[in-house]
Amino acid sequence: MDDTVRVRRIADGDWDAVVALERDAYSGLGLSEGRAALQSRAAASPGTCFVVDVGLRTAGYVLALPYPLHRYPDLERAEETATASPPGNLHLHDIVVAPGLRRRGLARHLLRHLTGTARTRGDERISLVAVGGTERFWSARGFVPQPGVVATGDYGADAVYMSRPVPAVPLPSSPPASPAPSLREVS
Repeated sequence: MDDTVRVRRIADGDWDAVVALERDAYSGLGLSEGRAALQSRAAASPGTCFVVDVGLRTAGYVLALPYPLHRYPDLERAEETATASPPGNLHLHDIVVAPGLRRRGLARHLLRHLTGTARTRGDERISLVAVGGTERFWSARGFVPQPGVVATGDYGADAVYMSRPVPAVPLPSSPPASPAPSLREVS
């Protein structure tokens, strides 16, 4: 069996898998957005949205978009068309790994790839909205809570806006640790 891990940009043929992963991760929290909204986010910033494959299987994805600090996507609306946004803050909207493939470091692999992309773009920060009790997970990865940013009800009762600086040098690889929860690292 081929267990090769590869991160790549999202292609048209990936959407069924991405939509299924998103639905399974967020519908229980009442935060599932649906295909049109997900595709609009990737279309707004295709160079910052990726899937991770394990062999031939789409094992997870990350959607990230340039957003001003302390702002985040509206779950009720699709993104506007792609806009040229100056570097500054890259907002990690979603990161999801298939339940059967968690605890293998795939979310960390996606996060490292996204961090490298942010560094290459010239971004200074990465932000997200932690949902479903994932604040502790993200704190362990250097994200600092910024209470009061997320409006009540936007991302659920316990949603917390968090951000961290983009390191000037690549993050070291480390052995797999705790699994990444699905997060609406926003959304």
